[in-house]
Parts: sequence; structure tokens; C-alpha cells
Amino acid sequence: MVKISIDTATISHNDYLCTMYRHILLTITVLLTALCAKSQINTDQMLRVGQNALYFDDYMVAIQYFNRVIEAKPYLAQPYFMRAIAKFNLEDFEGAVRDASEAIDRNPFITDAYEVRGVAYQNMGDTDKAIKDYDRALTQLPDNRSILYNKAMALTSAERYEEASDVFNHLLKVYPRHSDGYIARARMEMINHDTIAALADVNKALELSPNSINGYLIRTDINMGRDSLSSALDDINAALQLEPRMAGLYVNRSLIRYRQDDYFGAMADLDYAVELEPTNVTALYNRALLRAEVHDNNKAINDLTTVIGLKGEDYRSLYNRALLYKETGNYELAIKDIDKVIKQYPDFAAAYFLRFDIYREKGDSRQAKRDYDKSLALAKSKVNIMPDNTAESSEDDNAPDEATQEEVSRRFTTLLQASNEAALAQDYNNESIRGRVQDHSDGIDTEPMMAISYYTATTELSQGNDFVRQVSSINKLRELNHLLLATCHVPSLDDESIIQEHFNSIKRYDEILASTTQPRAIDYFGRAMDYMTIHNYEAAISDLDRAIGLVPDFTVAYLVRSYARAKQAEHTRERGILPYAAALADLDKAIELSPDMAAAYYNKGCIFLMAGDFTSALASFTRALELRDDFGEALYNRGYTYMSLGNREAGVADLSKAGQMGIAPSYKLLKRINLR
Repeated sequence: MVKISIDTATISHNDYLCTMYRHILLTITVLLTALCAKSQINTDQMLRVGQNALYFDDYMVAIQYFNRVIEAKPYLAQPYFMRAIAKFNLEDFEGAVRDASEAIDRNPFITDAYEVRGVAYQNMGDTDKAIKDYDRALTQLPDNRSILYNKAMALTSAERYEEASDVFNHLLKVYPRHSDGYIARARMEMINHDTIAALADVNKALELSPNSINGYLIRTDINMGRDSLSSALDDINAALQLEPRMAGLYVNRSLIRYRQDDYFGAMADLDYAVELEPTNVTALYNRALLRAEVHDNNKAINDLTTVIGLKGEDYRSLYNRALLYKETGNYELAIKDIDKVIKQYPDFAAAYFLRFDIYREKGDSRQAKRDYDKSLALAKSKVNIMPDNTAESSEDDNAPDEATQEEVSRRFTTLLQASNEAALAQDYNNESIRGRVQDHSDGIDTEPMMAISYYTATTELSQGNDFVRQVSSINKLRELNHLLLATCHVPSLDDESIIQEHFNSIKRYDEILASTTQPRAIDYFGRAMDYMTIHNYEAAISDLDRAIGLVPDFTVAYLVRSYARAKQAEHTRERGILPYAAALADLDKAIELSPDMAAAYYNKGCIFLMAGDFTSALASFTRALELRDDFGEALYNRGYTYMSLGNREAGVADLSKAGQMGIAPSYKLLKRINLR
């Protein structure tokens, strides 16, 4: 009995141990599963927040998120692909190629990865590899507009014109309303001197897209080549309506006006080009030649000296400055300049003749005779053309390696033409590759919403920080790691140490909030501000919810939460007012708590503008200005709104005042209005 009893007890004890062991295993399994699920959620969230940062052009912040996902799950293709896009937008093309290749290694069916690697190769000048990647992408998307377009441009860059023509033809057959395709083909046709075909393509592009600046610029070149100066002037004026601050366009309009014998118009354009871009060597060089024509020699010498200072030993400028030094009696300086030209062009007869003239006027007949004889001996010979250092182009820039004395002499005394084209943007199937869509509009944007941030971007005219009383009150508490700033211009962070500081700050707040049973609203708000800084709007909103739950009259928390909600709505790209309803509700609450908060009314106006409700936007901006009449951004946006509603007079008045207050885009918009 005892034995049986003992055996029974032993069996029972073993069963108990087995049962407990199974419970422990089950518990561990459940915990591990939960942890894995949490890890999955975290990496998914990091990837999503990184994509948000990409959308808002904060590429360094985005890279930090993708780095963490790659560290946690290096086998995933998506974070490598997204990091490639961020690096591409930072112009780290080699890094973009590496990351896109990593993505392709993990998943060879990500078509967009071939595209981003292709455009990176194209920007690096490796067109052959770019074309291979485009071909690989086209096997999956044979009629993709963006990839066909970029392949055609790459083939053009590689001087494979027949192949490029075939791709352009296919592209425009499938997409007959693709205006940029016609422009790109026109450029290729211009390279091949087929101006008839180029003009037909340009006319088609302008019919489809009247705001295509490249269409007007190519047609300007064609009309200048045909000596149709009046038509060329019309086209370059149309281009200037679209890009009123592009210095090169004024340089080229000055050429047209000069050829029309409008000296003062030509000089006015060159003066304005230099005002826009003081280091534009083409404008400075041409202005020097025009000044020399009217014997304004000292100012002409100053312009040429500036060109030489900017470009080094520029032989056109040295030759012309030598001429002017001779005219002003500075023979030693003239000889010093022309000696450098002769050293570079030892068979250039005109240079020897100029030096002969300098020595003759100086009274050195022996040296003069030697140079005179040399110039006669070279008069019928060819000149070896050396690479030119000046400016952008002239009508003889495509000259052969040898040229006649007359041709070279003309090169040294002819006005130069600036590069008469705006950059022809690449097209992308994945819009993230090129940054935000807003950056590729007609160049006229509204001023953004006012944010509460730790950072602000200053401009030449503004320090970027606005006073908001409620924000100042929080700063006086000195409870946050940084001072809060009210700004319409939050900068993209490009310092990894600063970005890391905010990740570390979030961890510190995690510890503070986990260690107390009575959390403070200001700590949730502080962590929300860190989340806002690194574009994790979802987490920021969650913390702001908690802060408001603890302090329901926390006005600034409503203002910040409305901004975060508006950014989330903007990211969805849904149209209309509905996506912004929660953001507007927060602003209404902020106004209820602080009726004198001009920033809240201003932000309401910005949201209404984004939603296309101009009437409500106008009312909101007007109320903001009633509360604060020096609110430059509100004046600018109200001016823009007036213009959108057709009230030109009121719009111009607001824009003019906004410009006086340092809102620089006002002048760009006014310039366009006045040119219409």
C-alpha cells in the first residue's frame, strides 16, 4: 500500500510538473507572439511615418526611420526602396543606386526600384545603365508614360537619336496629350537642326499646355535663328511671365532688343539680370560690350574685371579689356592682358594686331613692327580653338577645332547668349521620387499654415518667428527642452544629431510618464512636440489627446493638434473640406478659448484655401488681419485669395503691403499679374 501510495504521489507530482511546464511554455509562446506582433506593428508604423516624412520633404528624418526598420528587418525590400528615394532627393545618387539595388535584390518585382535607380544613374551621367533599368521596368509596365519619357531623354543624352525618336513616337502615340513629351522631342530635333519638326512639336505642346515655359524658349530660339525678332520677343516675354526672376531670360531678351536697335531696352535688361544674379557672367560680359559701344569704358572695364574674377583667365574678357585699356591709355595693363590671350592662342592674328596697335600708341615701334608682321603672316591661316571659359554660349559655340581668323575674331567680340532653356524635369511613375507635387506647380504658392515648432527657417527679409501670446506663456514655464516658436516656415532637419536628440527625448518622456501615476499634460505635450518634429503625427495626436484630456483648456495643444491633423489630411490628398473637419474643429476650440488668436484664424484660412473654399478663406484671413494688422502671411494669402476670386485691385493692394512686410513671393506674384 505504501509503495502504491508513494508511486501514486510520485505520478501526481510529475503530472503537476508537466502541467506547469506546459503552462510556462504556453505563457512564453504567448509573450513571444505578442512581442513579435508589437515588433511588426512598430516597424510598420516606422515605415509609415518615414513615408510621411518623405512626403513633407524631411529626407534626413525619413532616413532615420528607414534605418531603424532595416536594422530590425534587413530582409525587407520596402525600407531600402524608400531610403533610396530619400537619398535621391538629397542628391546622393550613388547612395540611391546602392539602396535601390538592395531593394531589387530582395524583391526583383518592385518596378519603382528600377525607376529610381534608373533616374539616379541618369543624374550621374551613366545613361547606358539608366536605359537598362528603364528597359527592365518596361518589361512589367510596357506603356508607362514616365518610364518611356525618361528613357527617351536618356537616349537623347546618349546621342542615340534614332532610338530616342522611336521611343518618343511610341510615347506620344499612347499619350497624345503629353506636352512635355513634345517639348523633349523638340529639343532632340533642335540638336539635329530640324527646326521645322521642332516648331511643329513646340506648337503642339503650347496648344496642350499654354504655361509651358520650355515651349516659348525653344520657339524663341527658332525665331531668333530665322531673324523673326518680333515673334522671338513675344515668346520670350511670354516666358518671362512664367519665370519673371530667371536672369538668363533677360540676357536673351537684351540680345533681341539689341538686334532691334533698342540699345536702352537691351541695357535695361542686362542691368536687371545683374540685379537678379550679380555673378551672372553672361550678363556682365554683354553689358561690358554694350558699355564699350557708347565709350563708357571704365564701367565696361569694371564688368570685365568682375567676369575675370569669377571665371579666372577668361580670354574673351581679357581680349576686350585689353582693347579698353588701350582706349583709356593704360598700355601696360593692356599688354599684360593681350599677352595672356596670345599665349593661349599663339596663331590668333587679331591679338597680335591689337598688341601692335598698343605698342604703336605707346611709341615702341620695334615691338610694334614685330607684331604687325606676325599678324600679317597669320592672316590667312587657321586658328586652333581652345576651350572657352566664358559664360554659357554664343552662336559659334559649336564651331570646329579650327576656325578662320575672321570667325575667331567674331567669337571674341560677339555678344553671348545665355542657356535659353529651363530645366526639363524628369517624370516619375512614383511621385515620391521627385518630392512633393506642390513643388512642381506654376511656381506661385500660398504661404503655409502657422506651426508651433522648435525650429524656424529664416529668410533674407524675415527672421521667421512670430509672436503668439499663448505660446510665449508656455515658454515662460521653462518646462520643455526647447523654446516653442510660432512660424510659417518649419525647416527640414538635415543634422542627424538633432534628429537623434528628439528620438532620445521621446525615450526620456517615456520613462517620465511610465514612472508616475499622475502624468502631467505638459509632459504629454512635450513628447508630442518631439513627435511633431520627426513627423510622427499619429503619435503626436495621441499625446495631444492625453494632454487635452488632463487640461481641457490647453489652447496651444488644440493649435498643434489641428496642424497635425491638417498634415495628415494633406497627406491623404483627398479633395474638399471633409478631410480637414477635425483640424477645423480644433481651431474653432482654440478660438473659443482665445478669441484674439490671429494664428488660429490664419490657419483656418489656409485650410479653406487648400480645400478650395475661397469665400471662407477670405473671411478667415480678414479676421486674422483685424486682430493683427501686421500679419504679412495673412495679407499675402488674402491677396492670393482675392486674385483667385477675380478681385485684382484688392489682391494687388494686399500683395503690395505683404511685400513691404518681407513676404518675398508677393513680388513674384505681382510681377506675373503686371505682365498679363
